[in-house]
Parts: sequence; C-alpha cells; structure tokens
Amino acid sequence: MSLGLRGILNRHNALLSGTSACPGCPENMALRMLGMGLGKDVVLVVVAGCSSVIQGNAPYNAFNFPVVNVAFAAGPATASGLARAYKQKGKDVTVVVWAGDGGTADIGFASLSGAAERNENILYLCVDNEAYMNSGGQRSGSTPFGAITSTTPEGKKENKKNLPLLMIAHNIPYVATASVGYPHDYINKLKKAKQVQGFKYIHVLTPDPYGWLFDPSKTTEVAKLAVQTCYWPLFEYHNGKLEISPESLHCLDKRTRRPIRDFLSIQGRFKRMSEQDIKILEQYIDDMWKKLESML
Repeated sequence: MSLGLRGILNRHNALLSGTSACPGCPENMALRMLGMGLGKDVVLVVVAGCSSVIQGNAPYNAFNFPVVNVAFAAGPATASGLARAYKQKGKDVTVVVWAGDGGTADIGFASLSGAAERNENILYLCVDNEAYMNSGGQRSGSTPFGAITSTTPEGKKENKKNLPLLMIAHNIPYVATASVGYPHDYINKLKKAKQVQGFKYIHVLTPDPYGWLFDPSKTTEVAKLAVQTCYWPLFEYHNGKLEISPESLHCLDKRTRRPIRDFLSIQGRFKRMSEQDIKILEQYIDDMWKKLESML
C-alpha cells in the first residue's frame, strides 16, 4: 500500500529559518514534512496555538505557505470557505487546517464535526501534543490517563479522547494517524490524502519536550516509543476500510508489544503513576486495539 519515497518527495521547503519554536519542537518537524508531502499549492489555516506564535512576527512568516491565523473554533469554517472560493476560481489548492489537540478535541470540535458532516474538501491536520502547551500546559481532552499537567498536578483521571475513531464515525472518506517519529509513513499519508476528494483528517502525535518533561534531543525517540509500545496506533481508514500501518502490525498480538513502561519512563509527566494506574493505561491500550481489530 505504501507509495514509497523515492522520486515522490516534494522539494518545497515548508519551513524557513527564524521560527521562535522551542528546541526539539515537534510541530516544526511536522510542518517541514507537510511540505514534503503536499508541495507548494497549499494554504494553511492555523488555529490558535503554538503554531500561531512560532511562525514569527507579522508581517513576516517562517511558514513558507500563505497562512490565515484564526480563533480556536474557526478553523474548519474558514477552510471550508477558502476551499469553495478556490474551486469557484478553478484553482487546485489544498486547504489545510493546522490545529492542536485543544483546538480539535475541545474548543473546535463542533466546527470540525460540522465540516466533516458536510464532507468539505479540506484536509484537517491535528498536531497532538496532548495538552494546551501554548498557554501553560493545561490538560485537554487528548491528555492521557495519569499525565501530569498544570491543571492535573496529581495526574489526569480520565482516558484520552480517541479523535481518529470519532472522525471515522463521521463517515468521511479518509482518516489516518501518524507520528513525527515515522516521517516516511506520515509523508505517504499526506500524499494519499491530497488525492482524496472530500474531508480528510490526519492526526499526528507530536511529543512536546517541555510539557511531557523529557530532554529536547529525544523528541523523535519518544515519538517512536509511542508507536512501538502500541500506545499510539498507526493506521488508515479509506472509503470504509481500515488498514493498520506496517509499523504497528506487531500490536495486534499482545505478545509482541513493547512494554508501555518504556514509553512512560522516559517522560516526567507520568512520574506519579502507581502500579494500578499503569494497569489502567494498559487496559485502555488493550481495549483500543481490540476495537481496531474488530474493524479490520
């Protein structure tokens, strides 16, 4: 199924020098790969969050695309209007909503759901660092069980909201998950999404060194561990068919999964988890994979 990379990478440099991102920033990584997957003819609708800031001070822009910065709940609606305007003008432009987990799972979900229900011809990309990192690291609906945030100092008591499965329930033509730790997989999914007419949703795990409390040099390592320990599944759902990505196939068998402790131990945000808490998280992972397996 993989499109491969040889000869298909776009040369467009989506990220110019001079961003104000933190060292080890995963959103910068995800954005650079966006250009490799989609090429030049892209308009970014950036929902309020880290990427609203790291692009630099107006009138300059370190994102090498036309950018519209909008309020938390306005991304899908703005993108819908842009996509229809470009269609009226006969221009082939990929309109991308670039939003964090807070702007997707919580504040912006109504607008996201509405655009998906209308099957607007846009690509919605959630860069998930599992908290409101731009405003102090508060918990979001996407924060996992047991994680310490500024508003859950003893660890969050609820499981992570499974947004990709919620989007599959909208019956849109394309849903995928990705991780900045596996750029080949992410870029291939971007290229595939570009060819699909209608609403596309890609959910990218973007580990934040400062919110997740790990060394900034280990962003890619943490992003890989999330997949290897089966905490973060990689899959595609295209026209009603689910397919597990090769990097996650080992997760279908519990005996071949890497221990979740390898993922938890490299981050400070899970330091308050008890043995019972770890079992609860393991059960969440087991249940998630049972649900995915039932959809194959």
